[in-house]
Amino acid sequence: MRNYEVVFVAAPTLTSEELDSFIDHAQTVVEGKNGKVVKVDNWGKKSLAYKINKFREGYYVVLTIEGDGPVIAELERRFRVTDYIMRYISVRTDLDLKRSEKIKAARQRKAPKPEAQAPFAPETAEPSVGAEGQEA
Repeated sequence: MRNYEVVFVAAPTLTSEELDSFIDHAQTVVEGKNGKVVKVDNWGKKSLAYKINKFREGYYVVLTIEGDGPVIAELERRFRVTDYIMRYISVRTDLDLKRSEKIKAARQRKAPKPEAQAPFAPETAEPSVGAEGQEA
């Protein structure tokens, strides 16, 4: 199973109930293709960087999904045929996790290992001399 983040922007003309029902529909599509929606993050209505379909705002939703390619392909197909989905993007995140784990392991291999303290070496000092000038 691979990890994906799917972000989509819905039209601001939707009601919250319609948006929630579409999110539930997306979850059933993912589960129908043997995938799993790990997390749903609804950011709410945000302003867009530029106009899309004469709208300056849109509802942002992030889905974190565990699944394979066909799951994402079906979800993207549904986004394309749905009129009120203005933009979407799907990103495979497990490659980033693998890369970060690999870098972390390489850093740990390169890091100097803490050495045990060297045993105390006796100093090569001259024998101590007493107050009267005699060796002790």
